[in-house]
Amino acid sequence: MSDPTPRYLAPFHPKRVPHHFTDLLVIGGGLAGLRAALAADPRLSVLVITKDSLFQSNSNYAQGGIAGVLDPEDRFENHVADTLRAGGDLCDPAVVEMVVREAPARIGELIAWGARFDEESGALALGREGGHSHERIVHALGDATGKEVMRAVIERIKSLANLDTWQNTFTLDLLTHEGACRGALVWNESHGKTLVWAKQTILCTGGAGQLYRETTNPDVATGDGHALAYRAGAELRDMEFMQFHPTVLYIAGSSRNLITEAMRGEGALLVDRHGHRFMPEYDERAELAPRDVVSRAIVTQMEKTRHPNVYLDLSHLDPSRVRARFPGIAAVCAEFGLDITRDRIPVRPGAHYMVGGVTVDLGGRTCVPGLWAAGEVTSSGLHGANRLASNSLLEALVYGAHAGEGASRAARGIPDDFRALSLANPPIHESPEPLDPVDIRNSLKSLMWRNVGVRRDKAGLSEAVETIDRWCGYVLRRQFATPDGWQLQNMLAVARLIVQAALAREESRGVHLRSDFPRTDNQGWRRHISFHRT
Repeated sequence: MSDPTPRYLAPFHPKRVPHHFTDLLVIGGGLAGLRAALAADPRLSVLVITKDSLFQSNSNYAQGGIAGVLDPEDRFENHVADTLRAGGDLCDPAVVEMVVREAPARIGELIAWGARFDEESGALALGREGGHSHERIVHALGDATGKEVMRAVIERIKSLANLDTWQNTFTLDLLTHEGACRGALVWNESHGKTLVWAKQTILCTGGAGQLYRETTNPDVATGDGHALAYRAGAELRDMEFMQFHPTVLYIAGSSRNLITEAMRGEGALLVDRHGHRFMPEYDERAELAPRDVVSRAIVTQMEKTRHPNVYLDLSHLDPSRVRARFPGIAAVCAEFGLDITRDRIPVRPGAHYMVGGVTVDLGGRTCVPGLWAAGEVTSSGLHGANRLASNSLLEALVYGAHAGEGASRAARGIPDDFRALSLANPPIHESPEPLDPVDIRNSLKSLMWRNVGVRRDKAGLSEAVETIDRWCGYVLRRQFATPDGWQLQNMLAVARLIVQAALAREESRGVHLRSDFPRTDNQGWRRHISFHRT
C-alpha cells in the first residue's frame, strides 16, 4: 500500500509563528514524562507540554499498582520469569532484567517524594495480580494508585525552578532537520501555533485506547505520539499488540470504567449469566491467568451464553475488606445501584494498553537523533507480546529516568547559541466539501472494535484496511485548524499501522489472536514487525 501520511499536519512559516527555546522538551505529562523531567540536570531549562491538564493521563487512572520485588519471599528471578512468560517469547531479556532489578529503588524514590502507599501492620501492603507468582504489587488509596503517585510527582515538579509546564497545549508535529529532531510545533487556543526549539526532545505521550469503541483510556489517549514519531521518521514496532483488559464495567449509560485486576487477586471470581465459574476450564491459573488468556475466555463465554458480558462476583469475600480495598470502584458501581459486596459486577474486555510503539534502546533513545521516548508510547522490549499487570507504571518510572538522564547529557554537549531553522510547511488548497471529524472518528472506533479487537481474522482485517485506506485518502490530505481534526488524522495513521501489522502476523501470540491462525508459530513469527516512514 502507498503511504498517504503527510510529513506535517498543519501549515506554518518561521516568520509568521512565534518561537520558544528550551534545553529539554518533554511532550506528555503522565508518569513517564514527569519522571523524565525530574531526572533532568537542574542546570538545564525544561519545558513539559501536555495536551490536557497534568491529571489527564493513563497514569492518573491506573488502579492496580506498581510491581516490584519487595517481599523477602520473592526474588528478582521470579518477577523476570513472570514477565517473560506473559510476553509470549518476544520480550528482550536484558530489558526485563534491568527494569525488574530497578523496581525497588524506583518505588523507594516515590515514597521519598511523598507517595503514600497502602500499608498493613506497618509494612507496605503487597497485592497479587494475574500472571504474577508472588504478592508484589504496591498500591495506594485502595484502587487509585495512579492518582496518588501522580499527586506526589506533580507536587515535586512544582518545586523545580528550571521547569515550565504548558498545559492544554496540543503537539502537532516533531520538527526535524537533516534527520535529527529539533523540537516541536505546538498549538493552544490562547496563542495559536508556536515553534518550540529544543536541544533534546523526550516523547511520553501515552497510549491509543481511544481507537476503540470500548476502552478504559481517557479521551486524551488518541495515539498522537505514535503518529507524530512515525511522521518524523522514527521506527514503530509491535503495533499489532493492543492489550485488552478483561474486566471493564459494562453498564448502559456508564463510561467504561476499569475494574482493576487486583479484584481477582483478592479472590473475585468470574461467572457467566448462569452463575457458572468458567475460568478453570480455560487455564489452570483460573482468574489469575494473564490478561490475554482471561480476555479470550470471556469473549468465548459471552458467545456460548449469548450474553453481552460476564460478571465479577465478590459476594463470598469479607464485605468490610472489599469496601476498604476498592473504595473507588464501590462508589462508581453504587451510582448504578450495585453493591459490590453482594451484587455481581457486569464486565467485558476493553482496549487498555498499547504494547507496541516507538522503538527505544535501554536508555530510551529512538533511531532519530535528538529524540528520546518513554512509557506507553514506546516499544522497549519489556512487554513483548503482552504486558504483565502493573509493569506499566514501573516501565514509566525506569525509562522516564533513563531518558531524562540521557537527554540531559546530550543537551549539555550542545552550545547555548542554537537557533531557529528555516523549516516551513506551505498551506494546501482546501476542499470545499465539509468534513465531520466526529462522525469519522466514531466510525473508526466501531470498525476497530469489530474487526481488530480481541479476535481477528483475514476477512475482518482486510475490510478494515480497505475502509481505513479510503478514509485516509481524503482525511490525511487536509489541513485542519483545530485538535479535533489533528487527532482524527493521528488516529487514522496509527490504526492503519495496527491493522497492517495484525494482517501480516499470521499466528496467535500474546494479545494478538488470529482465529484463522490460532497457533503460535515460533519458527516463522518469533520476531518483530517494524514500520519506518522513508
